[in-house]
Amino acid sequence: MASTFTVNQGQSDGRKAATRPVRIGVTGIGIMGSNHARVLSALPGAELVAVADPDQAQAQRVASFLGCKAVGDHRDLLALGLDAVVVAAPTHLHHPIALDVIAAGCSVLVEKPVASTVEEGREIVAAARAKGVTLMVGHVERFNPAVRAVKEAIRDENLLSIAITRVGPFPPRMSNVGVVIDLAVHDIDLIRWFTGSDILEVQPQTSAAIAEREDIALLQFRTASGVLAHINTNWLTPFKARTVHVATSKKYVIGDLLTRQVTEHFDYRPDGSYSTRHLPVAYAEPLRAELEDFLAAVSTGRSPEVTGEEGVESLEIAISCLPGAPAAMATRRRVAG
Repeated sequence: MASTFTVNQGQSDGRKAATRPVRIGVTGIGIMGSNHARVLSALPGAELVAVADPDQAQAQRVASFLGCKAVGDHRDLLALGLDAVVVAAPTHLHHPIALDVIAAGCSVLVEKPVASTVEEGREIVAAARAKGVTLMVGHVERFNPAVRAVKEAIRDENLLSIAITRVGPFPPRMSNVGVVIDLAVHDIDLIRWFTGSDILEVQPQTSAAIAEREDIALLQFRTASGVLAHINTNWLTPFKARTVHVATSKKYVIGDLLTRQVTEHFDYRPDGSYSTRHLPVAYAEPLRAELEDFLAAVSTGRSPEVTGEEGVESLEIAISCLPGAPAAMATRRRVAG
């Protein structure tokens, strides 16, 4: 059953608060922004008021299809009296747009990575905290049902290692970031989430084979809890692959994030045999689940699933993997599991 999220409008005389839909807009109507707008337009309790993009033809196409307004930029969105804004503009614009949205008293979901630099990310976090608005970072892979099934399968297990593969062809859109910030940051977030522990050591190997920025990355990590992790990512594979392998002291879990199949191998025997079972995986659109969580956080004031602080931490680790960055990282605080 779909959830309904509303903004409380309290009354001083103690009567039951009236509710209304969360008035929301999307700025940056490329592929991801268009998807955000599509999902929001169908969510109960959300009112997609407008979409914004400098490409007015694109904004008008999306707005006409979804039945909302089209405006030129985020400032025009804010003039419409919104409760929240999704920022899906290019990464280098996240910082100025998010600060403007927060200053207007609106909650904000910023697509990953949260900003171009750690310093900019921290400024966004500090501004949201000072203003008392919700800040969420769009690490949508956490809401993949297969990822959540893997997370549940390894709950309370003694984790030993994690290996994640995220490869595919060169993206049709040109980006101002390489494969580490574009793709591996997803898996850095997942490693921290699976382990409930921060990453302390980084051993990156990267190469720019056909692009100006790195398009191949083999990244190794050690977490504060002692888990060894590995990410293999590139833009040179002719097909997409997204897999997670987790070894624990009692089982081995494999998740295919594209087919959403999760299998665990367990009950190892001296003769080399073992048992296998396929785990149930819920059917859900990850982006819808992410936006439902954001709307619930806006409505209730609770923390969203992926906080601004977590987004900045994952960005910092990703940046440390880039050419010229130190291979070893200082100890940071443990994150929630």
